[in-house]
Amino acid sequence: MKDDHTLVRRILEGDHTAFRELVKAYEKLVFHMVNRLVDRKEDREDLCQEIFLKVYRNLPKFKFQSQLSTWIASIAYRTTINHLRKHKKYQETDLDEVSFSLDDIHLNADYRIDRQHIHQHIHQMIRQLPIQYRTVLTLYHLEEMSYAEIGEISEMPEGTVKNYLFRARKLLKEKLEMMFKKEELL
Repeated sequence: MKDDHTLVRRILEGDHTAFRELVKAYEKLVFHMVNRLVDRKEDREDLCQEIFLKVYRNLPKFKFQSQLSTWIASIAYRTTINHLRKHKKYQETDLDEVSFSLDDIHLNADYRIDRQHIHQHIHQMIRQLPIQYRTVLTLYHLEEMSYAEIGEISEMPEGTVKNYLFRARKLLKEKLEMMFKKEELL
């Protein structure tokens, strides 16, 4: 993208306002990546800052072999995964044995579920997914990235990305159906 080339060139020439523009352009992407994977607000804020520092330091190495957004998302993903591993919050999960507890959703029979509550429940269910599922859902649906871009960011084959996305959607659908059946019984 020509604008990204110009932006990177300006940053490398020492234009600090250009870096602010880069942060503004990609802060939503970085926030989505970090927010979906990290629970603590303080950790999320620190990680976002760390990610943009890494982007700044490594920008001279960026050669436009991929889109700038893909490169930044890749840094965000790897930095976040490393943070989770370092703090022992990242566990490889047997993806076929993922379970949800509807008790964790705290549904109350006295109130009707409206659009906002459904949105909250879906996000809570997504947070319970294995990290690989959360990653592909976030990148595909929120950032509207292609399978190839997601594969590049997560270092997964494109077929694996498609498989994880399919499984994640299926799990969410099943859990939502269970939630609504439970509500109907109440």
